[in-house]
Amino acid sequence: MNEGSTVMMTECTNLQFVSPFAFEAMQKVDVVRLASLSDPELRLLLPCLVRMALCAPADQSQSWAQDKKLILRLLSGVEAVNSIVALLSVDFHALEQDASKEQQLRHKLGGGSGESILVSQLQHGLTLEFEHSDSPRRLRLVLSELLAIMNKVSESNGEFFFKSSELFESPVYLEEAADVLCILQAELPSLLPIVDVAEALLHVRNGAWFLCLLVANVPDSFNEVCRGLIKNGERQDEESLGGRRRTDALRFLCKMNPSQALKVRGMVVEECHLPGLGVALTLDHTKNEACEDGVSDLVCFVSGLLLGTNAKVRTWFGTFIRNGQQRKRETSSSVLWQMRRQLLLELMGILPTVRSTRIVEEADVDMEPNVSVYSGLKEEHVVKASALLRLYCALMGIAGLKPTEEEAEQLLQLMTSRPPATPAGVRFVSLSFCMLLAFSTLVSTPEQEQLMVVWLSWMIKEEAYFESTSGVSASFGEMLLLVAMYFHSNQLSAIIDLVCSTLGMKIVIKPSSLSRMKTIFTQEIFTEQVVTAHAVRVPVTSNLSANITGFLPIHCIYQLLRSRSFTKHKVSIKDWIYRQLCETSTPLHPQLLPLIDVYINSILTPASKSNPQATNQPVTEQEILNIFQGVIGGDNIRLNQRFSITAQLLVLYYILSYEEALLANTKTLAAMQRKPKSYSSSLMDQIPIKFLIRQAQGLQQELGGLHSALLRLLATNYPHLCIVDDWICEEEITGTDALLRRMLLTNNAKNHSPKQLQEAFSAVPVNHTQVMQIIEHLTLLSASELIPYAEVLTSNMNQLLNSGVPRRILQTVNKLWMVLNTVMPRRLWVMTVNALQPSIKFVRQQKYTQNDLMIDPLIVLRCDQRVHRCPPLMDITLHMLNGYLLASKAYLSAHLKETAEQDRPSQNNTIGLVGQTDAPEVTREELKNALLAAQDSAAVQILLEICLPTEEEKANGVNPDSLLRNVQSVITTSTPNKGIEEGEDNLLCNLREVQCLICCLLHQMYIADPNIAKLVHFQGYPCELLPLTVAGIPSMHICLDFIPELIAQPELEKQIFAIQLLSHLCIQYALPKSLSVARLAVNVMGTLLTVLTQAKRYAFFMPTLPSLVSFCRAFPPLYEDIMSLLIQIGQVCASDVATQTRDIDPIITRLQQIKEKPSGWSQICKDSSYKNGSRDTGSMDPDVQLCHCIERTVIEIINMSVSGI
Repeated sequence: MNEGSTVMMTECTNLQFVSPFAFEAMQKVDVVRLASLSDPELRLLLPCLVRMALCAPADQSQSWAQDKKLILRLLSGVEAVNSIVALLSVDFHALEQDASKEQQLRHKLGGGSGESILVSQLQHGLTLEFEHSDSPRRLRLVLSELLAIMNKVSESNGEFFFKSSELFESPVYLEEAADVLCILQAELPSLLPIVDVAEALLHVRNGAWFLCLLVANVPDSFNEVCRGLIKNGERQDEESLGGRRRTDALRFLCKMNPSQALKVRGMVVEECHLPGLGVALTLDHTKNEACEDGVSDLVCFVSGLLLGTNAKVRTWFGTFIRNGQQRKRETSSSVLWQMRRQLLLELMGILPTVRSTRIVEEADVDMEPNVSVYSGLKEEHVVKASALLRLYCALMGIAGLKPTEEEAEQLLQLMTSRPPATPAGVRFVSLSFCMLLAFSTLVSTPEQEQLMVVWLSWMIKEEAYFESTSGVSASFGEMLLLVAMYFHSNQLSAIIDLVCSTLGMKIVIKPSSLSRMKTIFTQEIFTEQVVTAHAVRVPVTSNLSANITGFLPIHCIYQLLRSRSFTKHKVSIKDWIYRQLCETSTPLHPQLLPLIDVYINSILTPASKSNPQATNQPVTEQEILNIFQGVIGGDNIRLNQRFSITAQLLVLYYILSYEEALLANTKTLAAMQRKPKSYSSSLMDQIPIKFLIRQAQGLQQELGGLHSALLRLLATNYPHLCIVDDWICEEEITGTDALLRRMLLTNNAKNHSPKQLQEAFSAVPVNHTQVMQIIEHLTLLSASELIPYAEVLTSNMNQLLNSGVPRRILQTVNKLWMVLNTVMPRRLWVMTVNALQPSIKFVRQQKYTQNDLMIDPLIVLRCDQRVHRCPPLMDITLHMLNGYLLASKAYLSAHLKETAEQDRPSQNNTIGLVGQTDAPEVTREELKNALLAAQDSAAVQILLEICLPTEEEKANGVNPDSLLRNVQSVITTSTPNKGIEEGEDNLLCNLREVQCLICCLLHQMYIADPNIAKLVHFQGYPCELLPLTVAGIPSMHICLDFIPELIAQPELEKQIFAIQLLSHLCIQYALPKSLSVARLAVNVMGTLLTVLTQAKRYAFFMPTLPSLVSFCRAFPPLYEDIMSLLIQIGQVCASDVATQTRDIDPIITRLQQIKEKPSGWSQICKDSSYKNGSRDTGSMDPDVQLCHCIERTVIEIINMSVSGI
């Protein structure tokens, strides 16, 4: 198959080619260098030089005139110049016209026609005709022959053919034919494009020589010709004669212009054509390289093709390798054979020169540790050796190269050599190890297998030395451990992924090929017990972060934890994990979170059911506290921190995940009669969770998924630390305003100590200025800097309740408290609750703990009564109440899960009863929900009670429904200015501000759980608060959903409360839904009229009749129904008092007349005696009073309707 290539290489052997020196001189038109050429070299360039000397130049400079004289002098002594001058004196225009006619004739008659316009009938062969012809006819002969070849090329559809032509084969006339060819192409460029001419020359004998001469005489066309030949070339050049001739021609061109060889190689890769040419050019370039120790260009080039990101290039070159191997015999002329030979020579060139062929036993090595027959790689060869290993991996794994026995032997020798202890040496050993795993066929004989075992044993012994000497944390020792663990757990796919990751390439490895290596690892080198014992002794990685790549001890420990090897062999791993967590930094290593998760699982879940005690030990509480030392005290956080923020966040993640997993597995653990220890609440109270979360928020990019994982755990287990208002407050504290405040921070503000603040608070009764100045300065400090002042601030809050304390001090303290709440909420809440307890003489105040407040959140409201009229401190109290209500829910849920095993005895007793096995669990869940509902409703009722004015406030004229009445008065009064003034007087008071704060909290509670709103309204509360709650709580509209159910209750009080509530809701929310519920209420009132006794009728209708006015105001369509109801009520009352001396028929008559002609009574109804109900009020009879109430109600409705008109 290589005969064509051999012929082409030999056919040009005796011909004189243009040298690189001569080509460069032509490119640069260096006349001095041209003059130094020998006559044979100069002869090849005459066509261009003669045209240069005779044709009018574009360059009219003096320097070119001098150069032109030198060229003429150079040509004057060459005899062949005369024939070229004669060629240039021909009429090329006529020649071009005849050539065009011949082209048309051939196209018309077909390519095989013997007719020719350029050349008349030949008497002799082409060679003799060429010899006897003058210059014009010589031009026509060559042109005719060239056009014939070019036409045949265009008609061949890419199929290669070889054209025998006397003109291009006769050694006597080659130079003259080349002259004619160059002149023709130069004078007729449109008829003979140089790329097409180059393509045609590939099909004739000596075509490469003609092509080089043609390009040498037109040096600017070099890149154009090369790109054209490559673009028209075959995808696989060694598979066809045409491909090999094209490759050889391009090689000759690149030898003529070696500076462009690598650029031509780039064209080959870009077009994905002629892979053999790319390799051949690289081989030619490699031979000229002076560097021997560095990685050769051949290794870099082939590695780039196979390991690059371009899949098309990888497939193309892989096909070249596979096709080259499929040929039955490879000769030295094959480019693939040359490449393999060159790579093998490079490999053998860096192998250790002194190496014994006998295998050294382990005993021998132990006896003489300093004298070894295994000579190591030279340090300067290690990088090259690594590159060669990766290349052979790519050739075998991606391109499918099958190594010869010699290649396999030399590769094994290189892989099992021993490099120096450098980072490059560590990399080389890792690559060698992975290559042994990937290509186990390289080890075929028992001697080779023993060689590999000895080398692996050496790796294990030298691992610690390599790590300490090279300074590389990720050493090959961890990889050995990891592979051993994968083999023990039969995770062969994980080994394959590890090998591909280390080698940096995706190769196909059959799991069955790892069987022998598995046996060696699990039985001879690394038994499972050895792996486990060795892993614990491996030092932790210092400052572990994502910047440290490769396979680390943490990977090995993770795998051993997953396979439960530590518990199986009773090896404690707790200390190692604790030390590693302490030795961490940012950016967070991605293996840390999975390590913690699998460690927690190994603590809680036994390795087997038969041995429930086979678990790892958890981290102790004291060890956890040591991590947070310096943060807990809060004296000077930044100076006292011993461990990094990463270590603290990881330990926090461990604790929260452990507690969550413990609760999730409570039933499973109870079934196995195991109860792992839970961390105490006192420990959790000492950990500054919120402070750490704030730190993590600023490091989200560096912590990976740790911040989001912590937020998830907090939302589940500590919902009171995830209040939305707190997050919004934090955004304000850490925003631009905070930065501006820091810029205003003076030295005076920094110098205030907690002791000075305490002294200032002590002087508050007589001097407010000092404490005001200090706390104003404290507002400029950051949250963490405020922590030392927290205790002083909270302990003195009780003093701020005394009369005469400026509102500005209270507001500033509130502001400081909210800032502290972002970093130490739980500790702050406990201190605040204890500080705000009522001060009773001779009674010792109880100190509540965090646990007390979570069990009973209502303790927060058992504060000093003066707090209820101090809005800044009431705001703090409500904030704490909301937090503890959420904390109580989480606490009770956790308690329910912790005590789930208490249900098991009761379940065992009811096994015989179908459908009752889950009854206890359901009952406990319902009890918990009932307790929480009672707790929430009690808090709401207490808050509503706080909204009521005290006796003292009532004496001062404060009314609880002032907000609603003020709004109504502003709308309805004829003197708006007066109404506004009255509203302002009532709004600017502490009670109104407290009411607004409470309404905001109730709104949030109702939205969070609408069932609370339903429960509170079913319980009821003073009707005086209805104007406040309906107007002040935006979510009160949800009551419309359950008012029909509330009206249907049998208790008369609930029905009255429902109608009164509905009347206010209709005014506030005049919606279609409100109309339908109001109509229902009117119908219910009509029904109750027929069934209630006299006493109950009076008790029901007296408070509900005024609500009918609100119904009519909101929904005028109800006027007829309501008036009919009122008359009906009056008639019923009249019938009950018919036997009495006093007759109330006149009242009924007036009502009938008012209903029929309301406009006629409008002036009468405006009489003050009607409005005030002063008429006929002498009787104390309930029915009489009810009738008067009905009359007043009707009059109010008529007044409202008339004024509306």
